[in-house]
Amino acid sequence: MKLITGCLLLTVVFCGCLKKDIGCPYKVENKIAPVSEEQAILNYLSGNSLTATKHGSNMYYEVVQGGTGNTPGMCSNVIVQYTGKLANGNIFDSKNAAAFTLGSLIEGWKVGLPLIKKGGRIRLYIPPTLGYGMVDVKNDTGAIVVPANSILIFDITLSDVQ
Repeated sequence: MKLITGCLLLTVVFCGCLKKDIGCPYKVENKIAPVSEEQAILNYLSGNSLTATKHGSNMYYEVVQGGTGNTPGMCSNVIVQYTGKLANGNIFDSKNAAAFTLGSLIEGWKVGLPLIKKGGRIRLYIPPTLGYGMVDVKNDTGAIVVPANSILIFDITLSDVQ
């Protein structure tokens, strides 16, 4: 009986060690935009008399309101209100209550949203490397709404973090 109990105990312990905790499959890619893209953002900011903080990725941001709730992580489900526009002022997207997993979004959002907490507001100036890069983004009819190599400007309110 002791032998059977011992074998069962070893089996339980061994099988418990075989479990895989896959954790969060998302990560920040730690991309750094080239100096030319950073300079384009700086030109936009100075040309519009705007002040923003530089992130280590060469993205710029303004924390409008820091928020007081939870800070999102890569596997957090976030509910946001946002407007995305190009440097020429054209709005290419806007939502009042959009739900996303943070890690599934463009790199600029992955590094930008954790700078605020639930209830916070932020403006991101995202260089192409941290946005859509060299790819044209098209709408449902095939029209280009974000040309390749565009600087993206997002005004985001982080309504909820789950």
